[in-house]
Amino acid sequence: MPPKAVITAATAGIGLETAKELARRGFAVTVIGRDPQRGHQATAQIGGEARFLRTDLASLHQVRALARKLTDEGPLDVLINNVGAMFPRHQHIDGLEATFLVNHLSPYLLTELLLPVITGRIVNVTSAAVIAAKKNFDHTEPPGGYYAFHWYGRAKLANLAYTLDLSTRTNGITVIAADPGGAATDMTNGTMNDPNIVSPPLRLLWPLVKRTFARSTARPATRAAQPSITAATDPALTGRTQLLIGPNGTPTTPHRTALQPHVIAAIRRLSEQHAPLEPS
Repeated sequence: MPPKAVITAATAGIGLETAKELARRGFAVTVIGRDPQRGHQATAQIGGEARFLRTDLASLHQVRALARKLTDEGPLDVLINNVGAMFPRHQHIDGLEATFLVNHLSPYLLTELLLPVITGRIVNVTSAAVIAAKKNFDHTEPPGGYYAFHWYGRAKLANLAYTLDLSTRTNGITVIAADPGGAATDMTNGTMNDPNIVSPPLRLLWPLVKRTFARSTARPATRAAQPSITAATDPALTGRTQLLIGPNGTPTTPHRTALQPHVIAAIRRLSEQHAPLEPS
């Protein structure tokens, strides 16, 4: 039987390109998304033994249901948590801040629930936006106003810290973070043109910031998928820990905050509190 890979948010963009390449390399790919029409279009493009499973990754209830289904199916070779979302306006989903929920709590929960059946690799997709993150993890929401880019970076920083820590605690599973760099995707199209996504000081430099965003999101998704593909398939990476594959497809130094023990401990506390493995 072919090796099995599950890729979240893979009906378009970076996730879809990752799925195409893994299928080309002989994987039976499962695409996770919330839109059946886009899901079936994606599997048609991927070909092979690709299939689509409908899941709203913003719902921890649906994430748990997905994990139960996948667990019942037996061993899983590769899990790629490709999900990412930036919300222009502050919002909550099921009582949780949406940015932190989708970018960290959802992939954290899916990963933890699937650990008993994963046999090969876990790849968590991160972002260079971690450098703009507030470093306070006392609560799911940082103090101060809501600025989408910074809160997105903070949620990705939380998931990066979790990923690097998990890589030191698993036996027989290789856990890697992958930074795709900027790309033209559904998430970046339109959102990055709104000055309200950054803090007031950066708005004073908005023409410069906007040009920077435009340059960083000009790469095609096919190129941005390469770090995830490398992280999922390169045999030279087996068994390595605290590894981040950068946009050029080679290991790079993770943001130092993601390696700090007190940050890791705070994120684990928030994760266990707000995304318990067994719902209350």
